Amino acid sequence: MRIALLEDDPDQVALLQNWLHPAGYSCHVFGAGEALLRDLGRNTFDLLIIDWELPGLSGIEVVTLIRERLDWHIPILFVTARDREEDIVQALEAGADDYMIKPVRQMEILARLRALQRRTGAPETTEFAPYRFDRASRTVTHGEQTVQLTSKEYELAEFLFRNAGRLLGRGHILESVWGQRADLNTRTVDTHVSLIRQKLDIGMHNGWQLSTVYRHGYRLESAMGESKPVV
Repeated sequence: MRIALLEDDPDQVALLQNWLHPAGYSCHVFGAGEALLRDLGRNTFDLLIIDWELPGLSGIEVVTLIRERLDWHIPILFVTARDREEDIVQALEAGADDYMIKPVRQMEILARLRALQRRTGAPETTEFAPYRFDRASRTVTHGEQTVQLTSKEYELAEFLFRNAGRLLGRGHILESVWGQRADLNTRTVDTHVSLIRQKLDIGMHNGWQLSTVYRHGYRLESAMGESKPVV
């Protein structure tokens, strides 16, 4: 899972990184809200951890801007020293999914992250008509026909459809599907996207459009304006 951490306290950053990295999370650190918002304009993440008290834009302002302008669906966990009930209510109403009060504990924050993952995770069988994904057999059915995909092609196709409607950076795709750092060569992403576009016959005639966004990545969108899966 690719996490963006918005935190300006170096000690808190080091602590969270020491907990997150061994648990399998890729942690990208931002010291100011403006920096995170700029990066979200060209990059994508699976989850955000945000502090409230920051230089420049506050955490609550950042959450509001993300929900209004950038990405309504991405899970957001507030980790802050503010412990008043009205602060918690304000954060949740602004669009945060969960709220933790500092000092946080290692096992608890990892459990909260896993809970957010489960909340947004994919079921075993998911339909994005006319495609049906079966995670157990790792197969995709198009109508009545099973499409032959390699393991990585299946993972990439499922990742794109599960995130339909979102702009996905090549670095995000590389980390999520291949488990490699975003600064490595991303040509393999482009090659695999081209292959699954052909094999699944993705196009307007099948109700989906897979677009290349220059210098950013890819966006898969439903031609009907609706990208929610049918379980």
